[in-house]
Amino acid sequence: MAMSVLRTFTRNMATAAKINNVVVVGGGLMGSGIAQVAAATGHNVTLVEMNDALVEKAIGGIRKSLERVAKKQYKDDAAKGQQFVDGTLAKIGGATKPEVAVEGADLVVEAIVERMDVKHVLFGKLDEAAPAHTIFASNTSSLSIAEIGSVTKRQDRFGGLHFFNPVPVMKLLEIIRTDRTSDETFQALQAFGQRLGKACITCKDTPGFVVNRLLVPYMAEAIRLLERGDASPRDIDTAMKLGAGYPMGPIELVDYVGLDTTNNILQGWHEKFPNDPLFVPIQSLQKLVSEGKLGVKSGEGFYSYKK
Repeated sequence: MAMSVLRTFTRNMATAAKINNVVVVGGGLMGSGIAQVAAATGHNVTLVEMNDALVEKAIGGIRKSLERVAKKQYKDDAAKGQQFVDGTLAKIGGATKPEVAVEGADLVVEAIVERMDVKHVLFGKLDEAAPAHTIFASNTSSLSIAEIGSVTKRQDRFGGLHFFNPVPVMKLLEIIRTDRTSDETFQALQAFGQRLGKACITCKDTPGFVVNRLLVPYMAEAIRLLERGDASPRDIDTAMKLGAGYPMGPIELVDYVGLDTTNNILQGWHEKFPNDPLFVPIQSLQKLVSEGKLGVKSGEGFYSYKK
């Protein structure tokens, strides 16, 4: 009996050090992208969605994305490109029951809706079902990692992996460690990020981590400038592109990110930090969201994208 316990323990320790089996929960843009890069770098991936139709849709999206990558990387060798697409897709399986999917997982990456209550329900279930060595990570861009992980009994094996959209193209990965994340977990997440070919940076569990903590207040200030009538959207964008060398202006960026997403982040931070003037919600932004003008995805935001 003692020998078998020891063997299991040793096996678990060995698996903990190397992440091979990855479960991604959520097959939207971010989840699909994470699944794609994990599979393309040799991990066994299970992509979990609510139903079979959504699993099919997500895997179909990954196929299209892989075909684009193959065209670029293997433009002189179509057969090799096809091999890359098929080989990567062969590493991805679909599932609709997260608690079953995690039974053999080394790492679970959650990429579902940005709502704390929904994340809590999911992680509560997964914590019961996953093996002891499984590391949990959230791809949240604006919620507290410690708060998301607080419903689990593995807060030492919980961290943040914040990827950027589109995941196959954007090089950055923010790795978030809470006060409870163990060194071993942090090192495993670092090794995973490096194996994906990402440039990894580390940040504490602070609102918006590094990128969004700087980016969201910047976009908010640009909207306030506009709201006061100080400058037009075009002039604000031109100023930052030509004066600061940014590839995209802040108003264009809000349209690209989504007005609803930007508004939700500000709202959430304002509720947690009501005295911070940078996080105060913006009336003109809220008005556009209530009118369904959400940016590029809806055809209109601060600019119109209607053909």
